[in-house]
Amino acid sequence: MTTPVSPQRLAWLTDEVGAWQSSGLVDDDTATRILGSYAASRRFSLARLLLGVGGTFVGVGLIWLVAANLDELAPIARFVVVAVLWLALLAGGELLAGRGPALLAGAVRLVAALTSGAVIFQAAQSLQVPAYEPRLIGLWGVAALVHAYATRARGPLLVGMSALSGWVLWQGLFDDATFLRVVLILLATGVFSLAVAALHDRWVPAFAGPWRLVGMAFTLIGLFVSALPDTGDSDLGPSIFLIVLGVVAVVVTAAALRVGTVVARWEVAGAAAALAVGVLLALWEPGSDPDHLGAGDLLHAALCVVAYVALAVGVAALGALRDNWVLTAMAAVALVVFTSFQSFAVFAAIIDGAWLFLLVGLVFLATGFVFDRARRTLASELAAELAGPTGAQS
Repeated sequence: MTTPVSPQRLAWLTDEVGAWQSSGLVDDDTATRILGSYAASRRFSLARLLLGVGGTFVGVGLIWLVAANLDELAPIARFVVVAVLWLALLAGGELLAGRGPALLAGAVRLVAALTSGAVIFQAAQSLQVPAYEPRLIGLWGVAALVHAYATRARGPLLVGMSALSGWVLWQGLFDDATFLRVVLILLATGVFSLAVAALHDRWVPAFAGPWRLVGMAFTLIGLFVSALPDTGDSDLGPSIFLIVLGVVAVVVTAAALRVGTVVARWEVAGAAAALAVGVLLALWEPGSDPDHLGAGDLLHAALCVVAYVALAVGVAALGALRDNWVLTAMAAVALVVFTSFQSFAVFAAIIDGAWLFLLVGLVFLATGFVFDRARRTLASELAAELAGPTGAQS
């Protein structure tokens, strides 16, 4: 049985095995058996993409059927039909996981996780529960996460994280969507997700990556939102949900800082720092005249730029350190969007016309150069620092 690895890793292993042969550490037969145990496989292949998209469409279609095309049946009959379909998909995914192709099993598991939402919404409809309440999305997310951790499947994990993320935003803003509350929920969710990723590094490493991507995305978006000018209301208001979210985030963060790896602790600490800066920016009252920038406005913009560039460079460096191109690409795109927005927001009141575009272009070039140099330097320093204790012990 061969183990699928990326082409880059297989090329690296081939070079290493060749060096071992040249040094006399392994003979030709051993080298052939080692290389024969691995096969090149791209993680984001066309087949995986098509199965994932197809499974998503099937799951959404099933939920749509529940909402639109089952009115002719009695409520109990509708629930039984959807529940039986969900159980069949659940069982089919596990049977395929043990005997069939792994990609097909993953697609069926994804459809089963999406169908669990149809079961929840149908049960709510049968019980006359309003469909516009966020708690149904939360229940869907919990059900998908239970499925994911019971089967160690990534498809249900992605469904569960997406549903829970939507539930946190919806529930937190359900009563009062103030600017400060939006910033606080986004950044607190980022800290929580990164803390969960740090805990997963210890016990469920396969699930750490998705949680980390979600945490970084929420942190980048939250700090971007906190830098928006002229936001108006910054009142927080009383909220039991925010108190519970804060307590849970603090507990999980404390656990992550205690048992997480060195890199994971830096990730959580960085997100916590972004949370503090974001709250500060959200509480900072903008100038009353949007056409005239005073010293306070320029200081606010400078703090926004410094904080966001530091965050983006840190995320990119972590992407390089963890060999995760998604993190690096996410940081680069976020920095380009943020730089563009801040350039127009700050300089549009001072410079008009073509000069503004010329200045924005120069800002892009300078930012790109500084971003790349800082990312490379920080990544190399972190890698050297982490490799130092190991090298000393050896």
